[in-house]
Amino acid sequence: MVLDTSVEGQTYVEDCEVCCQPVEVRYTARDDEVHHFEARAM
Repeated sequence: MVLDTSVEGQTYVEDCEVCCQPVEVRYTARDDEVHHFEARAM
């Protein structure tokens, strides 16, 4: 999974590469580093 750390934060849905089920991804970034990351099955 590639995250765009130039964006302060995002929430989006992406299909799992292994099982193809949807996963909600949330993250925040500061100074091009991930500060918080969360992924949960939907």
